[in-house]
Amino acid sequence: MTDLVSGPPAAAAVPPASAERPRRPLGRGTYREDRLWTAAFIMPYAAVFLVFTACPIGYGLWMAGRPALYAQLADDPIYLTTLFNTLLFVGVGVNLKMFLALLLSGFFLRPRWWIKALLVIYLVPWPLAAVQAFISVHWILIGDMGLVNRLLEELFGIEAPIWFNYRWTALAWNIAAHIWKWMPFWTVIFIAARLALPRDVNDAAAIDGATGVRRFVHVTFPMLANLYLVCTLLSTLWTIGDFNTVYFVSGGAPVMSTDVLATLAFRYTFDSFNPALGIAAVLSALPVMIPVGLVMIRRFQTREVGL
Repeated sequence: MTDLVSGPPAAAAVPPASAERPRRPLGRGTYREDRLWTAAFIMPYAAVFLVFTACPIGYGLWMAGRPALYAQLADDPIYLTTLFNTLLFVGVGVNLKMFLALLLSGFFLRPRWWIKALLVIYLVPWPLAAVQAFISVHWILIGDMGLVNRLLEELFGIEAPIWFNYRWTALAWNIAAHIWKWMPFWTVIFIAARLALPRDVNDAAAIDGATGVRRFVHVTFPMLANLYLVCTLLSTLWTIGDFNTVYFVSGGAPVMSTDVLATLAFRYTFDSFNPALGIAAVLSALPVMIPVGLVMIRRFQTREVGL
């Protein structure tokens, strides 16, 4: 009995050899290797940013850093006219473009085949190259053989003026060409936003009797308001730097009276051979661009830009 009880102890369960793998110690060498790999991946992007972004911007700020340049701009009557043109071009062009795009986005969502076909035609200006599109606008407004003048004469018997001989008509055509070219893009953005709206909200509004304008004002627009604001701010930044529209539509005619800051900077740089003054003219828009950019970034940080 004693022999049976005091027998040899049972052997402990030994884990298989494959389960006992030595762990690599997390020492200083491991972190050093991680930093080296991180630097190896970051360096190409940092080099591209340094060469193509930081250096040109820094050099431009250095060139336009003299206060005398801005005093020279203030004394130039062409600059003051150009500053007013830029404010008018951006203010009217952006707000009218965004408002019409929002309205047309609702129209193009109607389930009719001819509206879908019209949408395809409406979107044509957007993918066109900007330079070729604005050159075409310029030539259809020139002389008796221009398309606009010819239509006015044939259909209504109106002898059209020489559009680019007058400042206000030339400026109006610049704004119209900008809206014509870029409004389809924002219309597509708002169409996509409308399609993402919760359908049950519109159905509930329809049951409550909110139709047409009332549904748009009290239901649709409040849900699109945040997106509309961000798109307007972004469009403002793009439009301030718009060079192609004015340069290729009116060319600043008559006598540089319809130039904006982007085209005036080009003239200072290449016609007057004063690149520092040209950069200063562009940088004079920073008091407007910086607050717009900050507001847009804040909208992204405080709440989601969506529905």
